[in-house]
Amino acid sequence: MLLRGKSIVVTGAGSGLGRSAAIAFSKEGAKITVLDLDEAAAKCTADKIIAEGGEAMYQKVNVADKGSVFGAGEAAADTFGGIDVWMNCAGVSKILPFLDCTEEIWDLTLNVNLKGMFFCCQSAVTHMLKNNGGVIINMSSQSGKKAGAQYQAYCASKFGVIGLTQSIALEYAQQGIRANSICPGVVQTPMWDKQIADYARKRNLKPEDVMPYFCKTIPMGRVCSYKNFTDMAIFLASDKSEYMTGQALNLTGGSLMH
Repeated sequence: MLLRGKSIVVTGAGSGLGRSAAIAFSKEGAKITVLDLDEAAAKCTADKIIAEGGEAMYQKVNVADKGSVFGAGEAAADTFGGIDVWMNCAGVSKILPFLDCTEEIWDLTLNVNLKGMFFCCQSAVTHMLKNNGGVIINMSSQSGKKAGAQYQAYCASKFGVIGLTQSIALEYAQQGIRANSICPGVVQTPMWDKQIADYARKRNLKPEDVMPYFCKTIPMGRVCSYKNFTDMAIFLASDKSEYMTGQALNLTGGSLMH
């Protein structure tokens, strides 16, 4: 029980990596606030945690809206006695040629992936300063360290996440707040399922050949599993990583080593 009694907020926890993190944190003893734009999905995650004997609440949140984010932070702190860990998993992604990227797609991607994370980190820091410390975990990507073609808005947002995380880590290290980011490679999440056809078009592949193609390009021969991801998230959320801050940790099976 590495996280016993800790109050943890997870954005994007209605599905994918956010949902897996919320459930894994609960199994380590944490009290979970599930945040997602899809209220039904958020409720589903919270209900699963509660059914398995954990503590959870849920709330519909638009991370790109500061009032929505700060209201959710207040609710989490009031319900569970503060916020010890805040993990930002909400995100959007679109694969398309550079000249086909519209202003609307650019704005949506940056608003959710970067501005939304900025708002969430502000809310987290506000509450963590009251508790003399805390942990922020931000989702970046291997695309936040090495750009990919036809991924312009996503790459820009994820490079930005690393800079945001490092700045927070430097500013609040002496106040006991740690901030780190995770940079996964490919994980077959619902978000990836939605863009497999676009990636197949980009590489001139059949959609069913995309994941086998990735496996061939990764030194360890497979994509990242949910457990690989949650094991790292638990480590960063726990005191096991108490001397680690400002890091952008690769989770790529060896396909990225810097």
